[in-house]
Amino acid sequence: MKNLSNLNSAQEQAVIHTDGPLIIFAGAGTGKTRVITHRIAYLLEQGVRPYNILAVTFTNKAANEMRKRVNDLTNNTAVDVRISTFHSFCLYLLSCEAKIFGMEQNFLVYDAGEQLNVIKECMKELKLDDKRFKPMAILNRISRAKDDLIDPAQMTETAQEKGDFYGQTIASVYDLYQKKLHTYNALDFGDLIMQTVINLQKLPDILAKYQERFKYILVDEYQDTNHAQYILTKMLAEKYKNICVVGDDDQSIYSWRGADITNILDFEKDYPNCKAVKLEQNYRSTPKILKHAWNVIKNNSGRVPKQLWTENEDNGEIFVYQNFNENDEAERVVDTILINRQKGYELSDFAVFYRTNAQSRAIEDALRRQGVPYNIVGTLKFYERAEIKDIMAYLKLIHNPSDNVSFKRVANVPKRGVGKTSLEKLETFAASKGLSMYEALNFVGTDVIGRSSLTGLNNFKAIIEKNFRTKFNKSVKEIVLSVIEDTGYIRELETSLLPEDKTRIENIQEFVSAVEDFEQRSPDTTLAGYLTQVALVSDIDSWQDEEQKVTLMTLHLAKGLEFKNVFIMGLEEGLFPIGDDADEEEMEEERRLMYVGMTRAKENLYMTWASQRTVYGKTKFNVPSRFLLEAGFSEQLSSRSARNFVRNFNFRQKETIHDVSDIREMDNSFTDEEITYEPIDKPEDSSPYKIGMSVFHQVFGNGKIVEKSGKGDDEKVIVAFSNGQWKKLLSKYANLQIL
Repeated sequence: MKNLSNLNSAQEQAVIHTDGPLIIFAGAGTGKTRVITHRIAYLLEQGVRPYNILAVTFTNKAANEMRKRVNDLTNNTAVDVRISTFHSFCLYLLSCEAKIFGMEQNFLVYDAGEQLNVIKECMKELKLDDKRFKPMAILNRISRAKDDLIDPAQMTETAQEKGDFYGQTIASVYDLYQKKLHTYNALDFGDLIMQTVINLQKLPDILAKYQERFKYILVDEYQDTNHAQYILTKMLAEKYKNICVVGDDDQSIYSWRGADITNILDFEKDYPNCKAVKLEQNYRSTPKILKHAWNVIKNNSGRVPKQLWTENEDNGEIFVYQNFNENDEAERVVDTILINRQKGYELSDFAVFYRTNAQSRAIEDALRRQGVPYNIVGTLKFYERAEIKDIMAYLKLIHNPSDNVSFKRVANVPKRGVGKTSLEKLETFAASKGLSMYEALNFVGTDVIGRSSLTGLNNFKAIIEKNFRTKFNKSVKEIVLSVIEDTGYIRELETSLLPEDKTRIENIQEFVSAVEDFEQRSPDTTLAGYLTQVALVSDIDSWQDEEQKVTLMTLHLAKGLEFKNVFIMGLEEGLFPIGDDADEEEMEEERRLMYVGMTRAKENLYMTWASQRTVYGKTKFNVPSRFLLEAGFSEQLSSRSARNFVRNFNFRQKETIHDVSDIREMDNSFTDEEITYEPIDKPEDSSPYKIGMSVFHQVFGNGKIVEKSGKGDDEKVIVAFSNGQWKKLLSKYANLQIL
């Protein structure tokens, strides 16, 4: 094949091995898309019909890029090659076989919003309290079940065997949900794959038809496949076994959404005669970056041995920056970007990665202060997030109760029984009297608005009125904390089972830190001064150029991307790796996440950490992430800090330390690197409950203690239960059984 000349020897092996199973371990930046597209072109050149080739990947963007490259290589003779996402392929198959599968030809595919509405219908019919059973949490649980090919009957049986009341409730919703989807002639995203698998299993003649049709199968990003996708591809490839999977176990970072790393690790067990090819020549990064990334990832035991290398020039650098706090960290990142921009880099050459969305606040603020355009990938800018806009709306109303826009936004947030119709009636009444909606509450009666809604509105008014009267005597932080407490905003989120609601709590806590930072920086620390500052920040955002921007994103979104300059922020124990009580599997995934972040960098890699970080107005003192030690950067820390880091890292293998109370001495000078972290003798803890301990609750079942506070009769524990609920319990009355 004439196009093989631009492939290295390993890539060429992967391309020309056409018959039988093949696994390609494609390390970061080793040209896997080039291999996949050249392999398809090579199959066509060897006489394979386009009609007989199927290539599946995970995103439409990846599928489109793959299709374009194949067409370029084959002069558009590959139009009949099916290149698509898993979901698109299953939609195609189900549409073709709808009649045989007993489906209406015009079936619908419900989006997330429509799925949630059906879940709510089911809960209403089953008389389930949506405060105790969150609709979105139930939908997520059902989606995960479909990823594992678990139907309602199986879920019910498993829950009954375990005595899991919550699981039985989910199963009852799942059962009714599926019946409603059938009635509505609709499928959800999970059904696309699950129903394809189920129908192919039930109808071997149809399965044989598609096995004959797709004699050559290629699966991209195989480390990200879930159980349903694994079974689907295994069934289709069963006859000819011409299956080629491409992936990298070192970049498996999505277990939380169903991906199963054992699919790629056990491929050679599923296909004993398969050929394995390792793509280890990297075309992206410098030797220095690859060396230190390897130092991290080699600590994982659950991986296939391989090591990236490159012929690229070693003309970049790696920097480790120790900072005083998150604001110094953010400012240092921005200053570094501006300095390097003068060396000829474009803003688009810079990416800033962090472990959690809440970390974006400090870097966003620093970029705005310097007038540097930025773009956040995959999430909203900090001040555009719904929970932040809600709290800001309360602040605006306290400052100016005549603000109808803010009034309408939060009159029923959190829920206080005020419906949309009631708000519309109040707005009409207020307009007829020439009043603001807030003022109109002094005159409106039950003849206009129902008693329940009016009670909710008056409770809302009382919160605004209380803070309006005292706003001149309080700091902005005190007002914010008062709003959070009086409205019960966080309390409502704490009862939620949704992972995103936990993130929303973190964002609100970060908002409190942002307000505290404002009060320390600004000469005008009044509420009016704060609202003005935020308004000016928004104005700056509106005129920034859309093309040249610094990219901000979480590390999970970074896979598949590359930048000349990469910053990884927040490299501290407890933040990245996240959590002090991660088990071995969780820690290995955190390490893979670090590896992914490091290998996004083409030239320069910057890794930063803060000696202290403020969360919810409370300062936590930190030690550097173990990943910095594993990468080999202890020498770039101060000598005393490095010694303590090594000692504390080793000590952490036995016992979790280093909360605020664990620090005996610390020099808070940013310029002085002689920062010491030493454990101190703690008062004896007589409580039988420890963080990380497995416990049993008579109502909620098995769980794990993730947080503890207070002492004696006031001791409280937060338990993450296996049913998905997080509960804050008073130890005295919880009657937890230690497992």
